[in-house]
Amino acid sequence: MTDPSSARGAGGSRRDFLKGSTAAAVGLGMLGNAHAAGSDVIKVGLIGCGGRGTGAAENICEAAGTSYNIKLHAMGDVFEDHLRNCRETLRNNHHCKEKFDVSDDRAFVGFDAYQKVIDCCDLVMLATPPGFRPMHIEAVVKAGKHLFTEKPVGVDGPGIRKVLAAYEEAKKKDLCVVAGTQRRHQARYLESMKRIHDDAIGELLTARVYWNQGDIWARKRQPQWGETEYQIRNWYHFLWLCGDHIVEQHVHNLDVAVWALGHHPIKAVGMGGRQVHEEPERGQSYDHFAVDYEFPGGIHILSMARQIQGCVNNVSETIVGSKGTWSSDFRFTGAKRDRIRVAHEINPYVQEHIDLLESITSRKPINELKQVAESTLTAIMGRDSAYSGKEVTWEKALNSKRNTFPKEPLVMSGPMKEGAVPRPGTYEII
Repeated sequence: MTDPSSARGAGGSRRDFLKGSTAAAVGLGMLGNAHAAGSDVIKVGLIGCGGRGTGAAENICEAAGTSYNIKLHAMGDVFEDHLRNCRETLRNNHHCKEKFDVSDDRAFVGFDAYQKVIDCCDLVMLATPPGFRPMHIEAVVKAGKHLFTEKPVGVDGPGIRKVLAAYEEAKKKDLCVVAGTQRRHQARYLESMKRIHDDAIGELLTARVYWNQGDIWARKRQPQWGETEYQIRNWYHFLWLCGDHIVEQHVHNLDVAVWALGHHPIKAVGMGGRQVHEEPERGQSYDHFAVDYEFPGGIHILSMARQIQGCVNNVSETIVGSKGTWSSDFRFTGAKRDRIRVAHEINPYVQEHIDLLESITSRKPINELKQVAESTLTAIMGRDSAYSGKEVTWEKALNSKRNTFPKEPLVMSGPMKEGAVPRPGTYEII
């Protein structure tokens, strides 16, 4: 949710909630940092140099264009090959060539690379596997640096609590924070939510959110990899790194539902499993989920997420009201039947960085940490309900003691226990 600073209890209206959205958030307090428009260069650091990190760096360079003075100043990854490939791609990218300034002494490898990037940059971008994100977010905010973080922002309750604490600290420090829930920065979604909150479809009654797609990648174990390296390179299929695809991927659709309703769910009952995928490289991940979320006022939302080849694909959101419906093809039905069109819509992966850079240079901070944390926890509680076969409340998910991150210091060549596939009836909610 976009800056739901009052935690959006039953007393917060949808219209009040919209006022905290990205579209309106740049009216907040003054930044203590420099970087007014046209002045000091903003030194950007990238943590996580895989495909998404490379894409995010390209996006922020395109967003900066000639309007914002940025330099790609430092990069870090746990894998040298990721770092090398990313540097080569970015220094030759037409958006990045003039902004690329990552010298060898600011190209870091290892589990401590993130802190080295933070220490020498003004704006930090996080694109590591989600399990690392709470620790990295905490470190960025502690250092007083601006932040772009990919979604989701955690994989378990302890991680989300850490992010919510960072949200409060970032507010005190007037830091600018944007999350990779790019629908929040897309013109047609913003206009859709404005109309929904202005009663275009009446009182909201229910919703359907889906991310049903074909197969997803998985990396086979290689003989030269230790167990830790194998799991991180195959991160999508281990709970401590990914949180499963309902968290890593379906969070986008769940975020739209939470955005529309202006409140997180109060409980979830779900199911899921592995219908098709049995290969060892699938680790702990499920290939399908279905969850019934209950929101305040007895509103129920149906959620589905599936990654199985040869099935019907459906990535969409539908909001149902007392006077009509809205769907993510941007059509309204009912009394105010219409379809939202825009003459030119900027790529939302670029727009989110435009919004972040504008908030920094205008000294009007936006802070999206709480909204993305709450949407992430929405996905986590659905996953844990499916894993356990039990109802999971918001409070139970938020206050969970299940910290999935390894307790011992990570060593790339070292051992790492591979957890069992979660089974309903045996997986405990703690």
